[in-house]
Amino acid sequence: MKRAIYLVVLLPFLLIGCVNNQDEQQVTTESNSNSSNEIPNYYQDYLDNPQVTNDKSLQEVGKTIRDVKGEVTLNDINKESQTVNIGAIELTVREAKALHFKPDYSLIDFFHSYTHDQEFDFVKVFVEIKNTSNETLKFAPISLVHTSAGEQKTWEDDIYLEELNGKIAANETKKGNLGFIIEKSKIDSFEITTSDVFNVQDKKLDDAEKLKIKF
Repeated sequence: MKRAIYLVVLLPFLLIGCVNNQDEQQVTTESNSNSSNEIPNYYQDYLDNPQVTNDKSLQEVGKTIRDVKGEVTLNDINKESQTVNIGAIELTVREAKALHFKPDYSLIDFFHSYTHDQEFDFVKVFVEIKNTSNETLKFAPISLVHTSAGEQKTWEDDIYLEELNGKIAANETKKGNLGFIIEKSKIDSFEITTSDVFNVQDKKLDDAEKLKIKF
């Protein structure tokens, strides 16, 4: 039910944002140099997701973490931050991971709306979104995902549901995870396309941008 309500509210403005933006973008990168198993600083104040195992200390490929929500193994990671500006929105991808997840039996029903497999691979990003303007805006950090294996996912496929899409108040910063189950696990990169940026009257202010993430 939570997922259904969330998708209905976001559908109109995200469909408009799912357009190809051919303009060259300005992207800045920054290395997050933390040692294995050290929780990165950008996770400070982040509340653990209710349906996906907490992986914030999972920083070494091949390592596994277990909790009451299941078992997750890190297949690959990119710790290099990327920042892109979409008008007044500053979007930073702090890290990207490819993971294998075995959900606890109690969560099988939730994940059946995404897949009928009892364990699966997924890609995720931890993002920070900042509205640098003095007005409330509408924005989604990911409207489309394309993997190097040719798979495409949309914002509707996000398994984290951390309310990162939609309205963002003036000078507000949001942060959290977005993740997408993939069938073809052998990938070396994926590309995300943001939504366009709108004001509260649904007037488009800025076109969507793209970010490519390599493993």
